[in-house]
Amino acid sequence: MTDVAEQNDQPLVPTNEAELGRVVEALLLASDQPLSLDRLLAVFGDDAPQRSALREALVWLDKHHDESAMELVEVGNGWRLQVRQHYAPWVSRLWQEKPQKYSRALLETLAIIVYRQPITRGEIEEIRGVSLSQTIVRTLLERGWVREVGHREVPGRPALLGTTKQFLDDFSLKSLEQLPPLPEVKDLDALHQALEQLAPEAEAESAGDEEE
Repeated sequence: MTDVAEQNDQPLVPTNEAELGRVVEALLLASDQPLSLDRLLAVFGDDAPQRSALREALVWLDKHHDESAMELVEVGNGWRLQVRQHYAPWVSRLWQEKPQKYSRALLETLAIIVYRQPITRGEIEEIRGVSLSQTIVRTLLERGWVREVGHREVPGRPALLGTTKQFLDDFSLKSLEQLPPLPEVKDLDALHQALEQLAPEAEAESAGDEEE
């Protein structure tokens, strides 16, 4: 009986690409956050498959969901399975609460940070032409989209702001290189539209901008 229990506690690592892909699929479905290759490999312990075999399993899984409402996406912190954007409006009906809406001022501030990072609060205010509300900065920090990445070596050493891996995850980006091009960073309408391309559900409120 002990031998059987031990075998159940330590399942055999799949050697077949499809079966390994299904194991990875189960792990991604069970996880509440993206999983990196290192995190996936750690699940298998001492008998972990080769990294190349795991990548092949991910390729298999991606193809497996070609005709599915679900897709495999690589974001900042690793891999995850998510509902395709095409079906998001239907899925959103499962929740009675409306998704949080962000003001135009917040979206513009985030877009400026995204495209001009690292950047100081004063530089953001210069681009937007208005003072920056502390509420906006706090919201971006609490949401995990922005963090302090250093200080500008000028009098007062103002904090430099930049984006995080959480920002990449939430906007379904693997890296900042996937950002849509922005010809003129001082064009606030273009900034706003660029951010909407990344997250169409992040609809700006027409009123109540958090500006001082």
